[in-house]
Amino acid sequence: MTAPLLQLDSIKKSFLAVRALKGISFSLQAGEVHALLGENGAGKSTLIKVITGAHQPDEGTISINGEIADKLTPSSARKLGIAAIYQQPALFPDLTVAENIALGLETPKGLRKVQWQERRARALELLKRIGAEIDPDTEIRELSMPQQQLVEIARSVGTGARILIMDEPTASLTHKEVHLLFAVIRELRKSGVGIIYISHRLEEIFTVADRVTVLRDGESVGTHSVGDINEAKLIQMMVGREVSAIYPAAENEPGAAVLSLQKLGCSASGIHDISFEVRAGEIFGLAGLVGAGRTELARILFGITPADAGEISLDGKTIHIRSPRDAISFGIGYVPEDRRRHGVILDMPVAANATMSIHSRLFPWSWLRFGDERDLAAGYIRDLAIKTYSPDSLVSTLSGGNQQKVALARWLAVGPKVLILDEPTQGVDVGAKSEIHKLIRRLASQGLAVIMISSDLPEILGMSTRIAVMRGGTITTILEGKNADAHNVMGAALGQSENRRKA
Repeated sequence: MTAPLLQLDSIKKSFLAVRALKGISFSLQAGEVHALLGENGAGKSTLIKVITGAHQPDEGTISINGEIADKLTPSSARKLGIAAIYQQPALFPDLTVAENIALGLETPKGLRKVQWQERRARALELLKRIGAEIDPDTEIRELSMPQQQLVEIARSVGTGARILIMDEPTASLTHKEVHLLFAVIRELRKSGVGIIYISHRLEEIFTVADRVTVLRDGESVGTHSVGDINEAKLIQMMVGREVSAIYPAAENEPGAAVLSLQKLGCSASGIHDISFEVRAGEIFGLAGLVGAGRTELARILFGITPADAGEISLDGKTIHIRSPRDAISFGIGYVPEDRRRHGVILDMPVAANATMSIHSRLFPWSWLRFGDERDLAAGYIRDLAIKTYSPDSLVSTLSGGNQQKVALARWLAVGPKVLILDEPTQGVDVGAKSEIHKLIRRLASQGLAVIMISSDLPEILGMSTRIAVMRGGTITTILEGKNADAHNVMGAALGQSENRRKA
């Protein structure tokens, strides 16, 4: 029998008193896509760092093509054909595509003259091999995130990588780009490359993977062929319990209208003719394809790009939102899509992040009262079940789901009437997703009006009281949640339904 491309046997790794890996065994065959799943903190990142040589295991062995690889380093791992592609590509923004690819392939040789034409031709051939239509002379900063990921893949292919690790590769991709990535993966499989695929999107696992291994608390809880398992079983394996209510049912009936929009528009954002109302206790879903205008609408409501047409009313009174300061004063909070760039400040403590929006109230006359700040943050840590050692812990030390809770705390401290959530569970594991959904339901049951933007169709269908579908900068239809299904939401998003229904 042919030896596995990669074999890990009883890998253990501890950091002081924390046992991150507790004897994990894992194998990868040539031409196989082996998915690696688990909640944040399950041990996935540590295991990947062991495979790529960034961490040395305390115990256990790593074999490549049947040969034990002792004391792997990042350099020796690359020489053995191991490459990793992360959610944030490690490329030099001021260099061209061809130059970035060359940095991973060429070895310095004294005063040797750079063969620019050869370098460009090689980059073009590698990009063509994976189906990427990218000009090798383009600077990386001019590329989208998906294009940058394709450059990383091309570079890995050029190094002759036989073991390719993809960590959340579709997190920032559009539907079309995901299909392109999957086509690239199929081509890599045909050439015998083994791929370790990490994703929180379970539907992708059933599309692209051959086998799946689930980690929990630093241990492997099972490896299965994808055809022998279903989503419910995977969730149970990841969280260690049944998650029958990922989308908990509403416990209240919506009340009176809190926020009303009449023919709202913003020429700079391409938004026009937006009319709807959001009621107290309601989760109002905004669905649509990438580029439909959902985030642009949220930015208008928060005053980042103010409206230049139409009317906004709050509790029946017309208001004018010209800046985020205005929005906050009216009781509108906004948790943006990219929490790491705009939702939280990673290098600041939990307490400072949670109270950032109420400094003028918490610190009147500029007197800093850090005890009050910590006490307030401790209350949100308790109420939102934020897993952190203390209010003084840096947000960067928290998992993605807990960072999202800190972002929520920041706006709940304002005491909002309306809370806008843009992709509230993007990039978090299924257990954290369930906790965030329960939290959103609880806030709605307390009378908060919630506008939720999500590209996750099951999430929109499972959580929304009503769903507004956007296309081309406007709303094509509004559906009652109980009458909505994947077919009519996607039909409206694709322009198959031109009849607008205002609910």
